[in-house]
Amino acid sequence: MPKHEIIISADVPGVDEGLRSFLKMVIRTALEAEGVDAPCEVSVLVTNDTGIRRVNLDMRGVDAPTDVLSFPMFALTPGDKPQAEDADPATGLVPLGDMCVSLERAKAQAKEYGHSNRRELAYLAVHSVLHLLGYDHLDEGAMKEQMRGREEAVMERLGLPRES
Repeated sequence: MPKHEIIISADVPGVDEGLRSFLKMVIRTALEAEGVDAPCEVSVLVTNDTGIRRVNLDMRGVDAPTDVLSFPMFALTPGDKPQAEDADPATGLVPLGDMCVSLERAKAQAKEYGHSNRRELAYLAVHSVLHLLGYDHLDEGAMKEQMRGREEAVMERLGLPRES
């Protein structure tokens, strides 16, 4: 099993070691579920609505908060895997990309959808990992369906399936 490096930074209170460990486990599980066998590096910023709004504006020109942002390093297509030859020679890790998640928005959405903060945060992290791996949901058809199917499979693996 590859040794992925998950770097978690936070600019909001409440991001303790337990939350960091949980996010790392979720991201590693998503990479494993997708068959990623090259050791990867993923950087995660946990912030609030103000922080993610700033990142959204700076990086995408969108002046609005959102739940999660993904910034892939490679233009993969769903099912493609990062390759060992893409690794940074200094670290031996493939820099898969960055994600930014609003803890404030995750908590609000968990309440809105009637499930735990833990499940919502896991879902957002899984969603972001899939974006880093080339999945998208720009259309309302096959692409979205493919991504949703993979999200649900990873969430099942995590023991956090959608409540019916």
